[in-house]
Amino acid sequence: MRRCERVTEGSDETGSRTLLNRIYTELYITEGQSEEVNTQHEVRQLETASKKSLHETPIRCQDIFKALPEQHGSIRVVLTNGVAGVGKTFSVQKFTLDWAEGSENQDVSVVVLLSFRELNLVRDEQHSLLTLLHVFHPTLQKLPAEKLAVCKLLFIFDGLDESRLSLDFTNSQLLSDVTQKSSVNVLLTNLIEGNLLPSALVWITSRPAAANQIPPSCVDRLTEVRGFTDAQKEEYFRRRFSDEELSNKIISHIKTSRSLHIMCGIPVFCWITATVLDHMLITEQRRELPKTMTDMYSHFLLEDLELCGLDATEASVYSGVCTEIFQRECVIFQKPVYCFVHLSVQEFLAAVYMFHYFTNRNMEVIKRFLGEDCSYSSLDDLLYGVMIKSLLSKNGHLDLFVRFLHGLSEESNQRLLGGLLGQTENSPGTIQRVINNLKKMNSKKISPDRSINIFQCLMEMKDLSVYQEIQEFLKSENRSETELSEIQCSALAYMLQMSEEVLDEVDLKKYNTSREGRWRLIPAVRNCRKFLAADAVLSKTHCEVVSSALKSNSSHLTQLDLSLNHRLTAAGVKHLRSGLESPNCRLEVLRSVHCSCWRFSMFVQLKSFTDTSKFIDL
Repeated sequence: MRRCERVTEGSDETGSRTLLNRIYTELYITEGQSEEVNTQHEVRQLETASKKSLHETPIRCQDIFKALPEQHGSIRVVLTNGVAGVGKTFSVQKFTLDWAEGSENQDVSVVVLLSFRELNLVRDEQHSLLTLLHVFHPTLQKLPAEKLAVCKLLFIFDGLDESRLSLDFTNSQLLSDVTQKSSVNVLLTNLIEGNLLPSALVWITSRPAAANQIPPSCVDRLTEVRGFTDAQKEEYFRRRFSDEELSNKIISHIKTSRSLHIMCGIPVFCWITATVLDHMLITEQRRELPKTMTDMYSHFLLEDLELCGLDATEASVYSGVCTEIFQRECVIFQKPVYCFVHLSVQEFLAAVYMFHYFTNRNMEVIKRFLGEDCSYSSLDDLLYGVMIKSLLSKNGHLDLFVRFLHGLSEESNQRLLGGLLGQTENSPGTIQRVINNLKKMNSKKISPDRSINIFQCLMEMKDLSVYQEIQEFLKSENRSETELSEIQCSALAYMLQMSEEVLDEVDLKKYNTSREGRWRLIPAVRNCRKFLAADAVLSKTHCEVVSSALKSNSSHLTQLDLSLNHRLTAAGVKHLRSGLESPNCRLEVLRSVHCSCWRFSMFVQLKSFTDTSKFIDL
């Protein structure tokens, strides 16, 4: 209870730790996981995760080992996924605190809470399960080995993504005796597999990229922490501030920016937002409140520099560790461990770093990133080159970095960070060239998902022209008369995809735009019931987007028309097939008239759909 009743929010120092029950806001946890969870960059996942589905059943963290009414059998091993900062550790601590206080899960006799950060410190040592328990939980020394077998134990292993252990589930030594010494790796694999203490419950949390270290055959329940719903975001700010007027101001402000509102689905970003806005509103700074992600992180960093006693105008001459952007934890043996409070902070600093070296004409860093033959003498050339590189990324791992880099070219952020960025090219002509390059960027062979980031970079630069044009387009009664450019199509796809209202139909042919423009509209497939892409000349990349919509656990898609797509390739068909075979696929009508790819036609004809509601129209 002492260990879990107070928590560190963000990077608050130990002396100012907060009561968990005072600030804890229920998280949105679901059974299963998003289909793209291991392939998409974590910030991209947030944008899709912000769309909650009527098909999903939320699970309270306290009920993580309780089967749903339609499920049979017991649940022994649970694996919980979630992006960084989404609240996995808080869920674990809340579960443990409720158990310790006697309000939940009282059938469990002993809860053993261990983080992989702690286990890393003993990874080279030999232990039995019994001595390992004694090292981390000395109070259990009174518990004899024979009692372990009859007690109902729960082992919680938090943060698999930070593990430095080599978990080998294929060639591991078999272990069934709790007093037998072995490596920590072997102890954990045998505990998870059920060879050691087969009646013990095991709960593992992980960021998505590391979760595949645990074989699916060992897991009885897979859950995903999806962060805060819109209502939970508001509850967080109301709990954090006793001043109702202040919390109302903050809630109203984040609702004015779609990107800030989406990011507040991550509890740690809510903390960053609260830290910045609280400081600005209480000190009555006359600066404009942050409207973009770059604005927010620039202010966040500037607080850090001030707290370190550094002047941002001279910051480049100093070195040191900032207090807020790094989290310092004292784990077992009181050894300090440092980490970023969230990976987005690291990406913001990467953008500051790149910008600083460019303005100081240190081209080695630029060449290392973009290639030796590249010559970028002007800011618009640099940003164009970085954008092209990011568009070629399959999983969007550079998307947020590029948004920050464009946001840093905006005048207010340069004023804010001053000497940290160096002497920048701030002429209106340069900035306008950057904006023009974004609006004209050709993305013929690029995924339409990646192309949306072009529009988001414009938003970070506070160029709202495209956004406003699409707002007007959506209000118009004669939409067919308005010819849409490619960048407008990207903006429209984003706005349709993120709309709270599920669209009845998206027909690509109804939009007055080029073929490339129609391709950029394809991501809207994720938020409609009927998607018509007849004669759209779909490539493998486009099929991948359609497939991801079919696989999504928040999919509403029931009708799909792919007729007259004569150039479907084997690779594109493979993606479509994967989507159709997904357990999340809710398709009832698939039209594929005159699809020339025989592989697709053969698949559709031979596929035996067990769900009789599915109707295939050839």
